[in-house]
Amino acid sequence: MSLVILVPMLGRPQHVAPLLESIRETAPHARVFWLITEDDGEVISAIDRAVGSVKLMGGDYQIFPPRERGDYAKKINAGIAATDEEHIFTGASDLVFRPGWYEAAVEKMAPGIGVVGTNDLGNLGTRNGGHATHMLVARWYVEQHGTIDEPGKFYHEGYWHECCDNEAYETAKSRGMYAHARDSFVEHLHPLWGKAEWDDTYSAMRQRIDEGWLVFRGRRKLWRQSSR
Repeated sequence: MSLVILVPMLGRPQHVAPLLESIRETAPHARVFWLITEDDGEVISAIDRAVGSVKLMGGDYQIFPPRERGDYAKKINAGIAATDEEHIFTGASDLVFRPGWYEAAVEKMAPGIGVVGTNDLGNLGTRNGGHATHMLVARWYVEQHGTIDEPGKFYHEGYWHECCDNEAYETAKSRGMYAHARDSFVEHLHPLWGKAEWDDTYSAMRQRIDEGWLVFRGRRKLWRQSSR
């Protein structure tokens, strides 16, 4: 199966090299597609050092203007539109891919399953199947279904950041197209679990999440009504 790992970047150039190393060790066949903010020169330089000149990456990146609200969702959706691999992984810079993660996720993609959640070794829901933060997605799912009201998109871009994954997870589950791979380990190095230092972007989560839940609760009726 062809696989693209989408990596939205917003600062944190120090994440590039270890992230890429874990991908190369566990899914060497995967294409990494970087989604970069245009004024993020340190990130571009870090990618240069890790993979060679960005200009020679054969289109494996896309540049975006600075965007506060919906930056992650916008970048993931744009990355899906710009690629053509059969499988898409909704990545981030602060992840460590553990051996066997892809095989374990693919095993759950039975006919009709378009979204598979992975275990981020931090959020309890990703361990017991009650939530997913980073997901393996079949391209047909996005093309044929999309969000509950936006064909061709996987994430609703009205979220500041947090809760776009909650909507994607619940929507796929309400359609009967979700499966969970508890043994697909893609570790999230988040400070909530003592795996990273708090920086300005992480700290802004406290402000963003309240608004995210408001958007989520306002839209939740859309996929609940459609599943009746």
